[in-house]
Amino acid sequence: QVQLVESGGGLVQAGGSLRLSCAASGRTFSRYAMGWFRQAPGKERDFVAGIAWSGRTTTYEDSVKGRFTISRDNAENTVYLQMNSLKPEDTAVYYCAARSQAFGAVVATGSGYNYWGPGTQVTVSS
Repeated sequence: QVQLVESGGGLVQAGGSLRLSCAASGRTFSRYAMGWFRQAPGKERDFVAGIAWSGRTTTYEDSVKGRFTISRDNAENTVYLQMNSLKPEDTAVYYCAARSQAFGAVVATGSGYNYWGPGTQVTVSS
């Protein structure tokens, strides 16, 4: 089993920054691709960013490219999402997710991830 816990959410003004963290436990974290997703009220859960097990490959949803950066620290079993130039439309619950396939590729669909954290709320005021 894998346990994921997100932190770092909060209320920020438009143009501000937040750094989300996702702490993982329960298995060898460094072997698995990780992703961040978000869900706004009344909308589906959408892919935001993903990172390969090695950290060498990342992928982003178009609307966050150039503003968000995903990274990981395998020694600390933690994945991060640095969010800059935040906009009101970034307001959502943000979820961390882990794939179950060791050394698998980064994927941009929720069905590709088997483990999810409870989420952290990010609210961007205008």
